[in-house]
Amino acid sequence: MTNEEIYLRLKEVLVESFMIEESAIRPEANLYTDLDFDSIDAIDLAAKIHLVTGKQLKPEQFKNVRTVNDAVEAVAELLRS
Repeated sequence: MTNEEIYLRLKEVLVESFMIEESAIRPEANLYTDLDFDSIDAIDLAAKIHLVTGKQLKPEQFKNVRTVNDAVEAVAELLRS
């Protein structure tokens, strides 16, 4: 998957699973301050990523994820491993 494909899939997940307005989802959007994520949402997102990729993010891979683009990069790294 390319980063663009990951971004589009992640955007779908955010809209469908977290009821976030599509227009609010931008690469630079902060998950916590712009999209109102909390720690439970972060865990849910990691679980959704596992369902989509078949691979599990380790907590240390996800703890530095702050923006949508950070999440895309984390998934891209996960898929490369």
